[in-house]
Parts: sequence; structure tokens; C-alpha cells
Amino acid sequence: MTLIKSISGIRGTIGGATGDNLTPIDAVKFASAYGAFIKKRNPEAKKIKVVLGRDARISGKMISNLVANTLVGLGIDVVDLGLSTTPTVEVAVPLEKAEGGIILTASHNPKQWNALKLLNEKGEFLNGADGEEILKLAESEDFSFAEVDDLGSYRKNKKYLKKHIKEVLKLDLVDVKAIKKAKFKVVVDGVNSTGGVFIPALLKELGVKCVELYCEPNGEFPHNPEPLKEHLTDISKLVVKKKADLGIVVDPDVDRLALISEDGSMFGEEYTLVACADYVLGRLGGGNTVSNLSSSRALRDVTEKHGGTYTASAVGEVNVVQMMKDTDTVIGGEGNGGIIYPDSHYGRDSLVGVALFLSHLAHKKMSCKELRDSYPSYFMSKNKIQLTPQIDVDNILETMADKYKAEDVNTIDGVKIDFADEWVHLRKSNTEPIIRIYTEATSQEKADSLAERVIEEIKEIIK
Repeated sequence: MTLIKSISGIRGTIGGATGDNLTPIDAVKFASAYGAFIKKRNPEAKKIKVVLGRDARISGKMISNLVANTLVGLGIDVVDLGLSTTPTVEVAVPLEKAEGGIILTASHNPKQWNALKLLNEKGEFLNGADGEEILKLAESEDFSFAEVDDLGSYRKNKKYLKKHIKEVLKLDLVDVKAIKKAKFKVVVDGVNSTGGVFIPALLKELGVKCVELYCEPNGEFPHNPEPLKEHLTDISKLVVKKKADLGIVVDPDVDRLALISEDGSMFGEEYTLVACADYVLGRLGGGNTVSNLSSSRALRDVTEKHGGTYTASAVGEVNVVQMMKDTDTVIGGEGNGGIIYPDSHYGRDSLVGVALFLSHLAHKKMSCKELRDSYPSYFMSKNKIQLTPQIDVDNILETMADKYKAEDVNTIDGVKIDFADEWVHLRKSNTEPIIRIYTEATSQEKADSLAERVIEEIKEIIK
């Protein structure tokens, strides 16, 4: 059982000992720290409002009640969206003119996990400095609660399913007319969480025939909720059986989007962003893009094809968002199927991704598989090397950067070495003595071979 405290929130397994797991006491303590932080940021505000939402995890209602009542006890007004998605809460915060937001979800982690993800007044994830301040507040318990006449209020708002969809449909590049004309048939795997409600509702508004698979939001995940190929055999078979145009898969909090082609093959999480970017850049006549250092080179290729500039950020959504703002990016995201479209909001949003992708497919008038085959083919290998605690990981990374200094080397997040037709990214873990090794090349064999070579070079360094 585990409890992980980081600058992006608190995450852990339900039950067990306080401080070692995500117990009710830990949830209250961290919600108190966040509430105290929000109050400190808004000293002149007569009333402070926080938006709350959760995915369909079994523990969600219990954690939500604890967090909501803690905030009320701090004198904060709570707007509870109930069963929701991460991007829906992000959209709701500015629409509600709230000072912050909390999403209760452990994303792609199994059902025994839950987490508090924290937002600022823009509906964006907190930066590192803000996260550190909340961790210090939680540790010191430097927060005081409201007296009885100053308690916050609590109200439910279940209108944001429709509001979020409305915000998506009004985006200029979402071509509702073209999508309806295409008469798509789509299979949706909602992993028995809120995507099983929100994605079919969006598809209905787009005139898409929807075949639902695991769309009951009961929190009983029917397979590992991370949308990877090995977990998606059921939907792959059903897409073929139902003669659907494609399959749509989201994780429990609906910020990662994976697609299945009509023949049951994976479109590829990395290529969700590539396809959406291709559409947006094509319609705009160019523009800049951003993804993180561990994402596919295919986005760079597509961006340059449209005359734009691609930039890589450090890993982490908050880093991607900041780089997008710095480079005036029209679309960006992460290679795990996370689409960030600034015309909507600065957060990964599968509803936006679905609408943009279907618009693209409708305009292309080709099959999902044909669209996938039109993009450069790259293959990834993801490995790690376990080290002993005594080993200086930073020294290893510095040595590797120096060894390949004649190549294109980026050190903003570990070490990424770009070769002519392949790359390797080395990142150290913040919690254990591990170096994660990501490689990409024009074939799986080449990607695996590059990873094996780098692992051997690291072993030579630590001899």
C-alpha cells in the first residue's frame, strides 16, 4: 500500500495506516492545506469558491464528502460537479469564476487508488512552487478553520456534462456538419468510469452512432485502466465485429485518448495528438506545436510539413502547458493521448480530442487505418535500469550527455539525445534509484537495439 505526496497532489491506495496510505485523515489534511493555500492567495476575497469533481472510483464518494466538508469548514464555498472528468472540472473553474478546483481521480491507476489533483483559478494544474507550498502547509498543519457564522456553502451542479459538450461544439475547427454527414459508427470503451457517460453524450450531439462497451460508471474497471494495446483486446474485437469506423478508449478521468482503427489495430496513443495536430495545422495554414521530450518525433514531422515549429518540453502537463504559452502554440499535448487545445483550455481533454479527430477523419474521407498509414511510422521501446542507492545518477546522465555532445542533446529533463533517425531519452526517478530509458526509431528492432546499447553503456559507466 502506498501514499505519494508530490507537487501535483497526493495519490495513494485506499485504507491502511495514516501517512502510509490515502486514509480519510490524509484526505482531510491535504484538502485543508489546499484550502489554506487558496485563502492565502486571495486575502481580499469575501468568499472563496472551489469546484470539485470525481471519476467513478468506488472510493470517490467517500473521499469527495471528506474533501467537500473540509473546504466548507475552512469557510470555502464548494461547487460539486459529482461524477465528472478532469477536463470538465478544468472548464468549470473559470466558468464558475472560482478560485480553484480539485479533481478526485487516480487517472490510469487501478481501482484501489485515488488522488487529489489540484487546480488554480484558471482551471490549470498548479506549478511546482505552488505545489511545494501546499506540501509544506500539510506538513506543518498551518491552517485554521472558520467559526460557525463563517462556514462555507455547498451546492451540487450537474449541468456541466452539457456545458462542457457545448464548449466543445462551439470551437471553430469542430465541424459538426461534416461529422454528421460522415455517419460514423464508433465503439466506446469507458472503462466503467465517467468517460462512459461523457463520450457517448458528445457523440450523440455529433450525430455519431455509438456502441457502448464498459460504459457503466460503477468504478469496477473491467481491465487495467491504462489505455495500452495489451489492455484493449475486447474493444479491438468488437470494432471488427460491429463493422465500426473506429474505437474510442479513454482512461478513468478522460484526459487520455486512444483510438482503434476499423481493422482492430491500434491507431496508437502517440498518434492521437499527431492526427489532431495535422488537422488543426492544416486548417490554420500552419502554427507551432509542443509535446514532451518522451513523445514521438512524428509530431515534429507533421508540424514542419505545415511550416510550423515544434518544441519539446520537460515531461509533465504543467511543463507542456508553460512551453505552449511561451511559444504561442496552437495545439500540443503528450504522447499518452493527451490533447491540449488552447482555443478550448490549457488541459488534456479527450472530448476536444474526439471532436477534432472526427472532424479530421470526415474531411479526409478515408478510413481510420488509411489515415494512420499516412503518417511517418516510428516505434518506441520503454525500459528502465535499476541501480543501487549509492550510485550517483546525475553523474551517469552528465557522462552520457558528454559522450554524445556531438549530437543534438537536450538536458532540460534528464538527457535526450537526438540522432538522425532515432532518439533516446534518459530520465531519473525522483522516488527510487532508477533510470528510465525511452527510445524511438523507424522500426521496433532499431528502437530495442538502441535501448540495449544505451543500457550497456550505462553499465560500463557504473563499473
